[in-house]
Amino acid sequence: MNAGHTDDSYPIGTNVSISKSTDAAKTSGVFSSYQKFVATVLAFLQFTIVLDFMLLAPLGALVIPALKITPSQFGWLVSVYAFSAGLSGLLAAGFADRFDRKKLLLFFYSGFLAGTLLCGLAGTYNLLLLARMITGLFAGVVGSVAFAIVTDLFPLEMRGRVMGVIQTAFAASSVLGIPLALLLSTRWGWNAPFFLLVAVSALVGGLIWTYLRPVDEHLKHHPDRGPLHHLIQTVSNRLYLQGFATTGLLSVGGFMLMPFMSVFMVHNIGLPTEKLPLVYMITGAFSILTGPLIGRASDAYGKLKVFGFGCAVTIVMVVIYTHLHSNPLWVLVVVSVLLQIGIFSRMISSSALMSALPKPADRGSYMSISSSLQQMSGGIAAVVAGLIVVQTPGGDLLHFDTLGYVLVCTTVVSLALMYLIDRRIGGARSPPAPVPEVMAATLE
Repeated sequence: MNAGHTDDSYPIGTNVSISKSTDAAKTSGVFSSYQKFVATVLAFLQFTIVLDFMLLAPLGALVIPALKITPSQFGWLVSVYAFSAGLSGLLAAGFADRFDRKKLLLFFYSGFLAGTLLCGLAGTYNLLLLARMITGLFAGVVGSVAFAIVTDLFPLEMRGRVMGVIQTAFAASSVLGIPLALLLSTRWGWNAPFFLLVAVSALVGGLIWTYLRPVDEHLKHHPDRGPLHHLIQTVSNRLYLQGFATTGLLSVGGFMLMPFMSVFMVHNIGLPTEKLPLVYMITGAFSILTGPLIGRASDAYGKLKVFGFGCAVTIVMVVIYTHLHSNPLWVLVVVSVLLQIGIFSRMISSSALMSALPKPADRGSYMSISSSLQQMSGGIAAVVAGLIVVQTPGGDLLHFDTLGYVLVCTTVVSLALMYLIDRRIGGARSPPAPVPEVMAATLE
C-alpha cells in the first residue's frame, strides 16, 4: 500500500478482500470525502472526453458547409476518431494492468489535450481528419482507465451511484458544453470550442496530478506474465467475451443516430439553427437531474431491471423520434428528453453491472478492450449510417427512420445478452452484505 493512502481512502479492493473503509462504506452507504473527490474529478474528466467527441455532431450543420464536405465525409470525421480510439484501446490492453493507473491516465490525457488543440488549429478537412485521429488514439485509453479506477476504488454496491454521477458528463456536455460550443462557433467559427475545451482539460489534468492518489494496488494481484499473454487470456475468457459483445451492440445504435441528429432536427423537423442550443440544454438539464436517480435505482432495485426499463423507453421513443415531421418545439423537446432518459438508463445500469465481470488483475485490460470495441463498433455504425442516409438538395435526410429500426433491433439483442450476464454474476443487487464472497467465487 502506498504511504500516501489514509484510512478514509479507497485503495483498490477485490470482491473477496476489501479495505476497512470500503466495508464501512458498504454498511453505511455513504461516500467518504476522498470518494466524492474521485467521483467528481472523473466526472469532469469524462465531461471533457465526451464533449470532445460530441462536439462535431451538433456542429454538423456548420462544419459540412464550412469545409464543403458531404454527409459521408462528415461521417468519416466522426468515425475516424472512433476507429483510432478503438485501435489504441487494443494496443494498450496488454499493458493497462502493469502500471499505476494514475500515471497511465495522465499520460494519455496529456495526449488527448494535444490532439484537441490540433483540432482547433485545423483549417481543412484533411487536417481535421488527421487531428481527430490523433485525439482518438489517446482518448480511447483515457475512458477505459477512468472506469478501471472506479471499479478498483468502489465496491459493486456503490457503482450504480458512481456511474450515475460520472455518466452525467453526457448530460453536462449537452447543458453546458454543446450550447456554449454552438454559440462560440456561430461567432468565431466552428473550431473555436476546441480551444475552450483545451483550457478546461488542462484544469482537470492539474487536479488529477495534484490530488488523485496512486492507484496501484492491482499490481499486487498481477501475475508474472507478458503483455501479449495477458491480452490473449483476457480476450479468450468466455464471460468477458459476452460482455464485449454486449458493449459492441450498445454502441451501434447510438452511433448511428447521434452524428446526424442535429441535421435531422434542422432540415427534417424544421428547427431553426439558433434554437439547437435550447434543445440540447433542456434535454441535458433533465439528464443531469435523472442521471444520479437512475444510478440510485440501479443500486436499490437491480441493474438489470433498470436496464430493461431503459431498453423499453428507448425502443418506443426512438421510433417516435425518427418519424417526427415539422412538429412544435415542445414536442421535439419532450421526445428528446424521454429518449435521453431511456439511453441513460441503459448506459448507467450496464456500466455498473458489467464492471463486476473482470477480476482485479484484468480490469485495466478488460476496460481497454471494452472501450476499444465500443469505439470500433461506433465507428463502423457511423460509416454505415453515412451510407444509409441521403441528403436531398433541400437538406432533408432520407432513410433516417431506418437507423431507428437498427437501434431497436440492437436494443432487443443487448437486453437478452445482459440478462445472461446478470445471471452469471449473481444479479448484482443491493443491499448484498455477503455478496462479495459469492461473486468472487462465481467469477473464479
